[in-house]
Amino acid sequence: MAAQSPEIEGLKARRITALYRLDLIEQGAQIAYDDGTPIDMASEKQRLEAVVADLNRRIEILERAQG
Repeated sequence: MAAQSPEIEGLKARRITALYRLDLIEQGAQIAYDDGTPIDMASEKQRLEAVVADLNRRIEILERAQG
C-alpha cells in the first residue's frame, strides 16, 4: 500500500477534527463567540456536516487519483 500524500493526510486530520466537534455538539456542547454571544448550535452542526461531506469528497477524489 502506497503512502498517502501530505494533502490527503491533512484533509483526513481536518475531517477527524470536524467529526470530533460534531460529537461534542451531539453531547450537548454549547459554544460562544469571544464577546459571549452564543453560537446557534443547529447551524454549527449543519455547517460541520457540510464540511465533513466536502472533505470526504475531496479525500475520495485524491485517493482515486493516487491509485
